[in-house]
Amino acid sequence: MPLYKTINYNASTQILIWEITESLEELLSKVVLKEKTQKRFDGMKSQMHQRAFLSVRMLIQEMGFTDKDLHYDEFGKPYFDCHNFISITHSYHFAAIIISHETVGIDMELQREKIQRIADKFTDFECSYLKPEFTEEYIKKLTVIWGAKEAIFKIRNEKGISFKDHIKVGDFSLEKTQTQASLHFDNLIKDFDVHYEEIKSDNFEGTFTLVYAFEK
Repeated sequence: MPLYKTINYNASTQILIWEITESLEELLSKVVLKEKTQKRFDGMKSQMHQRAFLSVRMLIQEMGFTDKDLHYDEFGKPYFDCHNFISITHSYHFAAIIISHETVGIDMELQREKIQRIADKFTDFECSYLKPEFTEEYIKKLTVIWGAKEAIFKIRNEKGISFKDHIKVGDFSLEKTQTQASLHFDNLIKDFDVHYEEIKSDNFEGTFTLVYAFEK
């Protein structure tokens, strides 16, 4: 399937979402992988993971880049040789990237009831405003919080950062699309603008939450 959605956040930031409906063979016919990437691809045991991996390459091609332009540092963080920042995510039948002149991170998650069972693993500060008795809202808010923390972790990408202890997501409304968050780690304090929205597909069941963060 062609590009699912493009979000032009501002003049220097774009979010692109790909709905993965193609077969593995179709995707392979449309991308060229450098040798290092091909070895990584060949080592993947899940075809779903392989298709998501190739869909990310389709997305960067939409932006005028190729696999040769995309690199990963020692911590697995993607980067280009140019001044653009990039962050990558994929979840089930979607892949997404954010490309910006600003420092950014992105995450996408399927909303699932099971997130309630692990809430105490990544929330602490947020418990002051979360309301577990409102189950549907609780699941949606937990998914936003997890996505925000994942996006922020992708930005900082430092060993030892705890989602529960070091990243705080401010109170927010599901009727809106933005909140604030902060990272408190060692002697560092960083603030972030966090944006979120729901993504649905006519081809697959389930509702996804897209979250992206900008370091202030």
